[in-house]
Amino acid sequence: MSFAHGTTSYRADAPSVMTTAGFVSSPALAYASAGFATVAPDYLGPGPGPGPHPWMDVPSETTAFLDMLRAARAFVPGTGRTLRHDVLVTGFSQGASAAMGLARTLQAGDDRWFRLRAVAPVSGAYGFRHAELPALLDGSLDAKSSVLYSAYLLVAWNRLHDLYDVPDEVFRAPYDTTIEALSDGSHTGPQLFAGTPDTIDALLTPHGFDLLRHPTGRLARALRVADSTCEWTQAVPVRLYAADADEQAATADTGHCEAALRSHGANAEVVGLGTPDFAGFRHLGSNVAATAAVVRWFGRLP
Repeated sequence: MSFAHGTTSYRADAPSVMTTAGFVSSPALAYASAGFATVAPDYLGPGPGPGPHPWMDVPSETTAFLDMLRAARAFVPGTGRTLRHDVLVTGFSQGASAAMGLARTLQAGDDRWFRLRAVAPVSGAYGFRHAELPALLDGSLDAKSSVLYSAYLLVAWNRLHDLYDVPDEVFRAPYDTTIEALSDGSHTGPQLFAGTPDTIDALLTPHGFDLLRHPTGRLARALRVADSTCEWTQAVPVRLYAADADEQAATADTGHCEAALRSHGANAEVVGLGTPDFAGFRHLGSNVAATAAVVRWFGRLP
């Protein structure tokens, strides 16, 4: 089983570091306790890895997760156990699209030893351009989360795709001088919360808003890649788990993924989680509720 965790900003919150019970690692521990051989990779950057994290970059997420499966295959014989070829794939939030990217590449046969068995992503932002970004910018989602995700996207993707020349093009003062350093992986979540404004209007310049509202050029091309994770013809069971009125992942995201899968002949099932709560957030609560649901579903598969 491969589990892809949600967004983190601090290197020490990566699964390779947070190996005891915590929000990031608990789902993987739950799956392992249910009897699954479970891998929970770091994304590039977090943990002991070098460099900054390329947030929501599906190609690097996919290779990181495929490499972790291969590492598990090499490691397990030394424990006296063996792995089956079938892989169950799940992930939460950022990890939902990462899970879909891994599932797509496994089904395509990019590694012929592993065989995709089923996919169960949770609360993903599968439609960043047409679902998530509009909701972040128009105030439909939690205000602070909208600030953090917009800032993370611009900083991370500027490193990858050269979206702006200097920070003050897209970020208002005083955040234009601090936001890139805050997103370097060495700052904790509380530090990031304290160092960012409470509203997106206080964060973005008019050009920053326009860039995200009307993506063109390199940003538009990058968004097409990010939003393509559900555009494949699945030959295995797929369940898309989502909470009602999620305040961080727009409801339209799951609809985008379902429609894309169905347009490719898939019969994906959307599983509503109701209104779970964790630390005051339905989005985080969906991770907790879905973990139990996914364990039960995967355990019933033949």
